[in-house]
Amino acid sequence: MVHAAEVLSHVAALAQAADPPQASSVSTNLARAQTAFSLAFHICFAVFGVGMPWLLLFVEGRWVRTRDPVWLALTRKWSRAFAVMFAVGAVSGTALSFEFGLLWPAFMARYGGVLGLSFTLEGFAFFAEAIFIGMYLYGWKRLSARAHWLTLWPIAIAGTFSTLFIITANAWMNTPGHVTEVDGKVVSAEPFAPFLAATAPHQLIHMLLAALMCTGGIVAGVYAVGMLRGRRDAYHQRGLRVGLAVLLVCAPLQLIVGDWAARVVGNEQPIKLAAMEGLGHTRTHAPLTIGGIYDEQTGEVRHGIEVPDLLSLMQGLSADHEITGLTAVPPEERPNAVLVHSAFNVMVGLGMALIALSLVTGVVVLRRRRRGERPLLPTGRPWLWAAAASGPASMLAMLAGWEVTEGGRQPWIVYGRMRVDEAVTSSSGMPAIFTGTILLYLGLATALILILRRMATGGPELAATVGETSTTPDIPDARPAPASPDTPARVRGDGDGGDGPGTSAPTTPRTDPSSSEGDAR
Repeated sequence: MVHAAEVLSHVAALAQAADPPQASSVSTNLARAQTAFSLAFHICFAVFGVGMPWLLLFVEGRWVRTRDPVWLALTRKWSRAFAVMFAVGAVSGTALSFEFGLLWPAFMARYGGVLGLSFTLEGFAFFAEAIFIGMYLYGWKRLSARAHWLTLWPIAIAGTFSTLFIITANAWMNTPGHVTEVDGKVVSAEPFAPFLAATAPHQLIHMLLAALMCTGGIVAGVYAVGMLRGRRDAYHQRGLRVGLAVLLVCAPLQLIVGDWAARVVGNEQPIKLAAMEGLGHTRTHAPLTIGGIYDEQTGEVRHGIEVPDLLSLMQGLSADHEITGLTAVPPEERPNAVLVHSAFNVMVGLGMALIALSLVTGVVVLRRRRRGERPLLPTGRPWLWAAAASGPASMLAMLAGWEVTEGGRQPWIVYGRMRVDEAVTSSSGMPAIFTGTILLYLGLATALILILRRMATGGPELAATVGETSTTPDIPDARPAPASPDTPARVRGDGDGGDGPGTSAPTTPRTDPSSSEGDAR
């Protein structure tokens, strides 16, 4: 949701006025820490901007077809949570867009024009997403049920493209090309250079699957915790089922994309692959090392489990395939292999655990279906604990994957073209900027936690009375019902703009799934 492309272009133009002096190591470290913290914070919301609209499309679509109030209750709750996270993500993304120019002026001065199309298209996608989110949130009482559901499609599509456009910029930084430079200045560049980067295809799909996994995992985790606390109603069971289904379908696909990504990285960024695998020396018959800690002194991995020849087989389909080691480049051009290898192990380990959960769950569901057992999804406490852990595991795996992507490119900000210490600002005000950024994000995180805590109030009572409300009417239009002294004009929690399907309150609000009373519980 980084949507200040125009600001970036102005900052880049100003930065071209003079080349900044070499930055100190303190400034470099602070700038790197601030950017890493900002990106880690922001991406946790960006994944929901990609995944949540697709889940909303499913659950609201089910309500439109069935008029089952449980689906409506899920839609209402998720739409509110999505609106809050979108707002926080918009703020963090705006701050992040300014950081690009303020912390990395030389980078933006030289390559801002190359990445301009990606940032511009991301801005258009963001604004399209924001417009339709407004229509969605304020359209509950103004649109028909089907028209309201249809507004989710541009939100889902624009939200997905908004993130993927930014991924193309990162892909180009990993494998820059289609650009001509003379004396350190870009003299020509293909407009679609970021989209043509060698790493763009797999990064796009890898991130899309990761966003869906994180969204599904967090949703499943929330409802699994509710069920562990004794809430075994239809509302919690369906929420768990939808979230877990998304996670468990995407996890095996991520394994295939990950293998593809590793092959591309081995060809395009061999030193990054060496850091990922903890391979110190170039060799054939390279083993795949599982776990362990890389020792920079010996170039070996301690306490790891080696599988002979497997890395060469996976990369080149032959044990004789040569894998480049870290010692192929000077020490100052090597990434921090200890950090990158450890992050890679975390990502792969958690990913394999989620895949194992997917396979075991699939087998159990098939067996229960053959036996005619219901519900198909097991809900014993061990299963619920596994589901509850799947959300944090997905998020941690995603963040570890980004550490591999960014940390493995070091010391380059643009691989092979510009180093990080050449791109960073030389400003003496870095400590103040860093402190201000941390305070901003802590404030946003605190506000988010407080708001979500108020929303996390369990399932609505209507979920337990499905039989009484199986003939839910369409979402009414904007015309209000006449008020009477005994009937409030609005149900508690809904205003004119409402973030849920607020309506004129019926005489028996407890059985009307369009009221907010159930959602407040």
